[in-house]
Amino acid sequence: MKELMQISQAVIDALSEAGVQAMAVFPPERVKQYDGAVAAVSVGTAEGKAVGFCNYLGQVWDEEAGTVEELYGKQLEAVITVEIRAARASLCEEGCAAAAEVLLGGLPAGIRAGELNWEAISWEKATGMFLRRGGLRCQAVFTARSQEDGTAFLDFTLKGVVCT
Repeated sequence: MKELMQISQAVIDALSEAGVQAMAVFPPERVKQYDGAVAAVSVGTAEGKAVGFCNYLGQVWDEEAGTVEELYGKQLEAVITVEIRAARASLCEEGCAAAAEVLLGGLPAGIRAGELNWEAISWEKATGMFLRRGGLRCQAVFTARSQEDGTAFLDFTLKGVVCT
C-alpha cells in the first residue's frame, strides 16, 4: 500500500532532519557502522476510514492550470513502530528522547500524533546492541485530485508532504 510507505518515509525524513539516523529496516550486518542511536521505522497497523461523503471533499480551483479539480480524501488510523538501537544504553536513551520530540511535534501536517508508548530498554543479543521499541498511534490524512472532466486521477498523497 503506497500510503503506508508514504507514512514510513515521512517519519524517516523527519527523524533524519532532526539528526536521528533513521531507516526502514535495521541492517544487523552493518551494526558497527553506527556511532550513535539508529531508528528503524515501520507502520505496524493501519485501518482506513472514510473522509467526507464517500471520500469526496469537493472542488478546488487549480491556479496554475486554471481548471477545477475534484478533491478526494482518505484517512488511516495507524501505529508507527520505531525501534531505537545503540551500542550503549545512554545513547539509546538519547536517541529515544530525540525521536519522541520529533514524533510528538515534528511530523508533517498530514500525520496527527496521538499516544506515544515506549517499552523499557533491553539488550538485543542478535545485534549486540541496546534496543527500545516505541509505538505512536496517529491519524494520517491523504488527498487526491482529479480533473473536472474525470479523465485524470492522481494518487493519494500524504497531506503536508510535497512529492517530487
